[in-house]
Amino acid sequence: MRIVTFPRIAFVLFAYLLTACQTQLPGPRRFNPTIPPAALSTNAIDMTGLTSKIDPELLRPPVQPFTLGPGDKIEVEVLNDLSTRALLTVTPDGKIYFNMLQGLDVWGLTLGQTQDLLQKELGRFNRGSVEVGITLRVVESKKVWLLGRLTAPGVYGLSNAVTLLEAIYNGGGPLTLLGATGAGGTRDVATIGMNEDLVDYKKSFVLRQGKMLPVDFLRLSKGDMTQNIYLHPDDYVYLAPGYAQEIHVIGMVGAPGTVPFTQGMTLISAIASAGGTFPDSYTRQVAIVRGNLQAPEIALVDLKRIEKGLAPNVYVAPGDIIYVPQTPYHKLKQYWDVLTQTFVGSVAINEGSRAVLNQPPPVNGVLIPFGSTISIVPSSPR
Repeated sequence: MRIVTFPRIAFVLFAYLLTACQTQLPGPRRFNPTIPPAALSTNAIDMTGLTSKIDPELLRPPVQPFTLGPGDKIEVEVLNDLSTRALLTVTPDGKIYFNMLQGLDVWGLTLGQTQDLLQKELGRFNRGSVEVGITLRVVESKKVWLLGRLTAPGVYGLSNAVTLLEAIYNGGGPLTLLGATGAGGTRDVATIGMNEDLVDYKKSFVLRQGKMLPVDFLRLSKGDMTQNIYLHPDDYVYLAPGYAQEIHVIGMVGAPGTVPFTQGMTLISAIASAGGTFPDSYTRQVAIVRGNLQAPEIALVDLKRIEKGLAPNVYVAPGDIIYVPQTPYHKLKQYWDVLTQTFVGSVAINEGSRAVLNQPPPVNGVLIPFGSTISIVPSSPR
């Protein structure tokens, strides 16, 4: 894979994520938020109870061969005639121009089909057959987003079947690769060590066509190859930062984003640090999400009763996601779908735009511009 710089992909990513469908993840479990999260640490990784199941289709390599598209570059040469060698770029309308030929439409053709087309068209101007050699040099029409806590984050061309671990490796690995090596001193992709302090695998995810895939990065980091899916063009891989003690506050609050965690932090203080709620915020059903995105725990809290002194305040923990809705939800699964989609969609848009603009991540973690960036209207309860 080769890294691609293609500013127009920013618009594509925004449109792609804003039309996201509902996620297919299992529903969350409930937990009691009135119990202080004693001695909780973002470094602790608990493998107990994780039941993420991967569709077998996700573990099979794509069967479709690579096809050309706008921006791709191919090297073309009439065999035994070095003077004809040329580097051709597929134009925005899907054509290439070579020698005396008019524009040939190659958008959607394989390299073999493109070779046959060139030989056929060149044969019209020559006696006898013409043999043409084609080499793919640069891929820009198909790409994957590899962002977050990677050594070399960016947008990478995808020319063949690549697994998630191979993509992470091609992106330089997690920011501090532990350096598992294979025969001959080379890194073995299947046994790459991942630093649990600098990457939060509970909040890492893969997006495909607007849906968060059920990939459990915790299990993958431990060498579980049942989580090592094959990537498709336009997949978005995000390794979340794990170095900051922070809370994510999203939804109907004054300043959605991340706030620093302090020992003994409560729900009221966390929301106050994010600018407080609005008059039309639905504070009777504030959600606190804790743990792995693939095996989450959720607490629904009546913030209005707490503010009136009719219920005890509740505690939050590092890495929690707090979501203040605008309207009530009558099904926990529906609530979880909207909450998760808002979280991963906003992170993806924020990190994707930062990659396009070539800006470094903020020092204290991920800036999540919720509210002004993405709006999701809940479906009517059934």
